[in-house]
Amino acid sequence: MSYPQPFSSSSWQAAARRVRLFRILTVSVLAAALSIPAAAANLPNPPGPASTDAVADLARVQQAFLRQVKPRRNLPAASAKLYAGMLGDALRTAGLGAEAGHWVLLVDRNPRVQAIMLYGRTAADAPWQWIGATPVSTGRPGEFDHFVTPLGVFDHSLDNLDFRAEGTLNENGIRGYGARGMRVFDFGWVDAERGWGRGGESEMRLQMHATDPDRLESRLGRPASKGCVRIPAALNRLIDHYGLLDADYLAAAGRGDSLWVLSPDRSPVADPGRYLVVVDSAVHAPAAGQQARPAGASGG
Repeated sequence: MSYPQPFSSSSWQAAARRVRLFRILTVSVLAAALSIPAAAANLPNPPGPASTDAVADLARVQQAFLRQVKPRRNLPAASAKLYAGMLGDALRTAGLGAEAGHWVLLVDRNPRVQAIMLYGRTAADAPWQWIGATPVSTGRPGEFDHFVTPLGVFDHSLDNLDFRAEGTLNENGIRGYGARGMRVFDFGWVDAERGWGRGGESEMRLQMHATDPDRLESRLGRPASKGCVRIPAALNRLIDHYGLLDADYLAAAGRGDSLWVLSPDRSPVADPGRYLVVVDSAVHAPAAGQQARPAGASGG
């Protein structure tokens, strides 16, 4: 029985040259058929397919937002796209891409806006989708110890552990962190502009939390805090229940760490985020003729 003879070194080289030529011709033909330069054949792949869990998470969180969070802000599709652009710019400036997770909260501190927007996505390279918006209150300068809420991307990590409100009254008869059990999301010490005296910068503790449900929650939508981000109690519960910013916390719980702040009845999304992004549409101005400001409250 005879066997094929092995290629000589020169035969291998000739074959390799033919393979390379074939590949070059194939790419060139495909590129010509698509009316694009041959170099464009190396363009990045389009976003990968979304997982079933990610699509289901997006739907259930959006449904929960519509059912539970009031008041809500309407946001036309064009405005939602503009804000998504601001969000993308902020994340890229911070050097963040896929590691931002599938969920992020975007605050517009513009005094004429004062809103927080929830965005989600179904894959790490997929576009951000607007879920909903609701009024907030950010820093109100003009009084001692009142800061302008800083711009930027703020990491919700285990370096600054969250806690829950006790529901007690402060010296002004206000439940500053909201009703008992409301979660206080802590982003640590950050540099911020002082809103009193000669201005300048110093450190403040940036937190996102509920506020007094009887006396202050109805006033959300205007600057009022000392620099923190005040949110409605319903949004506080939604972020907490679905673990939307709990990437670090849930990873630690998965390793067996005991974190009392996590609710025992939580139902976290598959790929949570960890970032709060603060922008100012008065500074990050959209193109002339375009309006990024959310419309008035709806949904009660």
